[in-house]
Amino acid sequence: MSQTAASDSLTGLPKTRVTMSPARRDMIALFVVVAVLVAAIQVASMFVPAYIMPAPAAILGALWVLLTEDWGQILVTVARLFVAAGFSIVVGTAIGCLMGMFAPIRPYLRSLVVIDSGIPALSWMLIAVFWFKDPEARIFFILTVILLPFYALNVHDGIRALPKDWSEALGTFRPTRWQMFRLLILPHVIPYVLMTTKSIIGYATRMVIFAELIGSAIGIGAKMGLAQGSFEMATVLAWTVFLVIFNIVMQALVAAIEGHLLRYRVEAQAR
Repeated sequence: MSQTAASDSLTGLPKTRVTMSPARRDMIALFVVVAVLVAAIQVASMFVPAYIMPAPAAILGALWVLLTEDWGQILVTVARLFVAAGFSIVVGTAIGCLMGMFAPIRPYLRSLVVIDSGIPALSWMLIAVFWFKDPEARIFFILTVILLPFYALNVHDGIRALPKDWSEALGTFRPTRWQMFRLLILPHVIPYVLMTTKSIIGYATRMVIFAELIGSAIGIGAKMGLAQGSFEMATVLAWTVFLVIFNIVMQALVAAIEGHLLRYRVEAQAR
């Protein structure tokens, strides 16, 4: 909490007003929303069968079971997500930089990326089933073609937003193209890469689950499909709770990385 000083109208002495930090407010709001959802689930479970809405205790029990017995499935899904996301970050950033630095090839790369981003995720999943026999290749391909355009387009927009004065100031030292990229462009696009990662981490998680549901026999998506087929609603909701927690943790991790890499920047606050 932070304290601000104000004058007491009666005594004339300064008084302290305590204000709550944004992080604390967000944490309290999260607990309130979770409590309301748990209460709603508890009430609903009293009026409908367990295969439609199980009680929170049953969901927590199923969550404990999957965390202790199905941790291998969790590791498989997390590994798939990290490998595909890491590849998309590197290749997508490279394509975005090429679009921003080389005008002759910019229209062709941008057209290719725009076409890719316009193809529905379901189409890529069905295509991957025909093209690839190995489930790992299918899931990697699906996630890559879906995530890569986000990084390429955002990095390109970041380079376009680069102040002209900066490039002209660095140009007075007659840098090579590599020096221009390393000293000016790359530090400038890092915030755009991190912003994109925070924006799509939840979307990427949903896509890997969907891809596992369609094209794999192992992983969280496959386990959720099996639970749905056997009407184990508690297990489905337990996996859902785990994925929500995983998304929150990943958002916090990316935010921590962003705070470390961009610690040199002074954060502006709107008044």
